[in-house]
Amino acid sequence: MKATGIVRRIDDLGRVVIPKEIRRTMRIREGDPLEIYTDNGGEVIFKKYSPIGELSGFAGSYAEVLHKTGGHPVVVCDRDHVVAVSGIPKKELLERRVSSSLEDLMESRQNFSLVPAGSVMQPVEGSDRMALAASPILSAGDICGAIMFLDDGSASAAEADIKLIAAAAAFLGRQMEE
Repeated sequence: MKATGIVRRIDDLGRVVIPKEIRRTMRIREGDPLEIYTDNGGEVIFKKYSPIGELSGFAGSYAEVLHKTGGHPVVVCDRDHVVAVSGIPKKELLERRVSSSLEDLMESRQNFSLVPAGSVMQPVEGSDRMALAASPILSAGDICGAIMFLDDGSASAAEADIKLIAAAAAFLGRQMEE
């Protein structure tokens, strides 16, 4: 654990403010759920809660099936990190941060598809792989993450690829609601 040198007092309602610098660095947004942990040493630890992280085993299995069906590498991420990968080595992308362009896509609640004259999107920081088709995962109206096919040299997304990704996003969103 890293010390920040920042001290905050608890107010009369039991609240403590997480400093803006820490919220920005850790990508904690207003309304984000946080898990609270304690240990025997008296430490209180806040961790961002990821509903998709709870389904990571299921999301991994679903990504494998989607990869076999669609024939493209598949990535499932929560709002901050990659939680499941299929079709490429997992260590290449697993647990890496999502890019700001993928964050913007999720916030816009729009689907993305790479077409020959269209835009490109690098969905994961530190990787040169581009998205072929992507769709945000919504659960009970909240943005939980995204699922995408990665470009494997096919140069454009077929209509079936776009529909597969949109259906996968809708399915994972429903799974989190139940």
